Amino acid sequence: MTPDSIIHFWEEAGEKRWFTKDAAFDDMVSTLFSGVLAEAKTAAHDGWANTAEGALALVILLDQFSRNIHRDSRLAFAADGQALAIAKSAIARGYHTVMPAQRAMWFVMPFEHAEDLDCQHQAVTLFREMGLPEMVHWAEVHRDIIRRYGRFPHRNRILGRPSTPEELAFLEAGGFAG
Repeated sequence: MTPDSIIHFWEEAGEKRWFTKDAAFDDMVSTLFSGVLAEAKTAAHDGWANTAEGALALVILLDQFSRNIHRDSRLAFAADGQALAIAKSAIARGYHTVMPAQRAMWFVMPFEHAEDLDCQHQAVTLFREMGLPEMVHWAEVHRDIIRRYGRFPHRNRILGRPSTPEELAFLEAGGFAG
């Protein structure tokens, strides 16, 4: 498995598959990438982070593929810290500026997925700087949820966290469900 093969697969899958729950696609991602994801979780591919494409592949593995492979499981979020650390380093190195914004946007997703208000503000800022207004919109949605609740209420059940009455009302009213 190479960084290029991971990036190529993800880009070929396209937006419809990126942001839609699809069991068949999740199964395909699991079949093709669960082994390399497991390796990445043990830092076996950390050397990839020394190039823009390698860092991007790691972020896609740890942040996106983890969500596909472990959907509706706490394991979906288990690699978020690793993904965020790699994304922060990649952004600090300017990797997001050496590729098209439609590709580099994946460096920002771990910020948007973080249950941390500073990360949420960074996601909004980075998407604005990258000229991605649709992504700015969703980053603002995520940021506003973290600002209001300090966490994503839709994760509570999966993570075994009790929900507050306010969070339950938000979810029952059709609030963002991931």
